[in-house]
Amino acid sequence: MNDLIHHSRIEPLITEMGSQEVKKLINSVLTEVRQSIISGKVTSIALDQIVQSIIDECTLKRRPSLEPVINGTGVILHTNLGRSLLSPAIKDYINRIMFSYSNLEYNLQEKRRGLRYHHVEKVLRELTGAEDVLVVNNNAAAVMLTLDTLVPSKEVIVSRGELVEIGGSFRIPEIITKGGGTLHEVGTTNKTHLSDYQAALNEDTGAILKVHTSNYRIIGFTERPSTAELQQLAEVADIPMINDLGSGLFIDLSKYGLPKEPLIQEAVANSDIVTFSGDKLLGGPQAGIIAGKHSLIEKIKSNQLLRALRVDKLTLAALEATLDLYRNPKRAVREIPTLRMITLEMDELTRCANDLANKLNTVNGLSVKVIPGSSQVGGGSFPGYEIPTALVSVQLPEDYSATRFEQLLRTGPIPIIARLEHDQILLDVRTLQAGDTEIIYNRIAELVK
Repeated sequence: MNDLIHHSRIEPLITEMGSQEVKKLINSVLTEVRQSIISGKVTSIALDQIVQSIIDECTLKRRPSLEPVINGTGVILHTNLGRSLLSPAIKDYINRIMFSYSNLEYNLQEKRRGLRYHHVEKVLRELTGAEDVLVVNNNAAAVMLTLDTLVPSKEVIVSRGELVEIGGSFRIPEIITKGGGTLHEVGTTNKTHLSDYQAALNEDTGAILKVHTSNYRIIGFTERPSTAELQQLAEVADIPMINDLGSGLFIDLSKYGLPKEPLIQEAVANSDIVTFSGDKLLGGPQAGIIAGKHSLIEKIKSNQLLRALRVDKLTLAALEATLDLYRNPKRAVREIPTLRMITLEMDELTRCANDLANKLNTVNGLSVKVIPGSSQVGGGSFPGYEIPTALVSVQLPEDYSATRFEQLLRTGPIPIIARLEHDQILLDVRTLQAGDTEIIYNRIAELVK
């Protein structure tokens, strides 16, 4: 132990990790060596081998649990891979805020305490057209806080076709009752008429809730009233119309061939309260945004739950900088990764796929070709819609297991997440980022020997 502690290759580890932690790892390695000798698996071992084993254990111990990966799946808003990528254009700004003190809750002009939410209010009001806004930690929190504030012990009218469940078993019916409200279902799964809402109104009605079914589609024999019609009905009944958009969208993507989705600014114009996510189609950090009438937002701001759901300076900085890009829609599509990946044209995708395929075809034993395929927006957005894409198909030598190879890609120094179909490794170039092609080539060339 003494020799190992003072070994020239071990001493730097002690400086970084501390002597106690390194001693634990040395003891663990020595115990394993002893057991190998006793069992006869090892008959002789050199000091350098033990030192290298200790270094390997230290490296593994220090490897962070959360790490960057390469997304070759073609699912743009991949929930398991972190959903939206922040724009590189906001990186310098975030670094300046994160590594210095800031005016998070300090009014510089008036030399007094300020409110953290003010930093994003101006740009959000400008983009949404709302009288007032509030940011919490995710859209589920935005819906919960809104209902808890505005309709405690009241009925909430919701169409049966909109009683959605999202990730983590978060269900609209449960969140209504959690806040002390009562669910009042109207209509049927596929058809709900305006008259169904009208018939449901009574003295105990607290709100009409419209939920955009962004994570599934009902097609065929369907009908539902427009947002404007529900808003008019709510005004007559003197109750709020709450519109849960789920995934927020500022730019009409139908011009790029995608289905028409409701825009945030359109929803705000026809609702009392609108809630939406910051980390899906918006392309920002995880956040829930509440936009709407000033009188209602003021009530929500007074709810004691807000402190438990508030966002930190990292979220506010990333959200403010992302929203600023939307002041120029063309720049937003170009520089917000989510929008850029969604709107990539086939010519560019094919060129990128050919570049990667040509590189991989230089690796002996591989059969690589570019084939047509489809990508998905993901994150519960544009359900059932597939975007044409170009896939790089990697056929391995006969003595290689495609399943094992996919695992090695996934668990490498820089994890590469690929598709595995019909004993082929498939890489969708739509979700590859700058520099990924070189990393993929190097890793596959390393594994195919």
